[in-house]
Amino acid sequence: MHSTEIHTYLHRFFTENDCEILHGNEHYLTVQLTIDMDKRIMNRPFYWRYIESVNEIPNPAQLTLITDMKQLQNGMKGEVIHLGSPRLHQLFQVTKEMGQFVKLYERVGANNEQQILTPWVGVNYKVSFTSHQTKEILYSIGINLMTGAVVKEFQETIGMRDLSDQSSEQVFHLPFIITPVRALDRLDAVITKVIEGEDLTWVEEAEKRWRKDQAVLDYFYEGQEPKPECYEMEKRAMEERFKPRITVDVVNGGLFYLK
Repeated sequence: MHSTEIHTYLHRFFTENDCEILHGNEHYLTVQLTIDMDKRIMNRPFYWRYIESVNEIPNPAQLTLITDMKQLQNGMKGEVIHLGSPRLHQLFQVTKEMGQFVKLYERVGANNEQQILTPWVGVNYKVSFTSHQTKEILYSIGINLMTGAVVKEFQETIGMRDLSDQSSEQVFHLPFIITPVRALDRLDAVITKVIEGEDLTWVEEAEKRWRKDQAVLDYFYEGQEPKPECYEMEKRAMEERFKPRITVDVVNGGLFYLK
């Protein structure tokens, strides 16, 4: 997930949750949190308990989130956000809690001509490559429910569009040929092929490291038959640490009607 994709995600996340973007550019955002969002992500329950008990005026926090530190100067202070950072992981979790699937419509200009919107399904996947180290990559993929055309980096495609949960007037929504359920099956097949195309040399390296450490363990307990319980425990722990695993999680997704 590139810094521009993360920036787009952050901007949409906060604006859709009614958090005002106070200022920023393509490299950072300063956000005024709502009371609800402060309670969700700032981890200060005692503050809110006190404010509510004495009926004082609340003061939700402001956050400055930096998505490209290299482009910023003058010593700006804030949280650096990247794939794998605790704050971004937290926002992914909040997204799940608040609803993974949305239905949005692109706004159209006010005129007397009927506008046509085409249905798309878009899904953001988080893929974790795990062994003794972990790498996470976010993929955003969309599929046209009329033609079956697939677009990668779909989040960027919709990021600059004006979307609403209410359809505009004088709009005709094309009926989909591919059902959303079938579209999700196709996207799962696409993400599988994308993963297969990734550099998987880390799997060989993890297995090589695993065999090396296993040989050391076997040498240490050589001649002991049967092997003691501590040997089996260390062997299982080694397998848990080095065994390569690829997990795919759906961060969120939606049905989008676009021009």
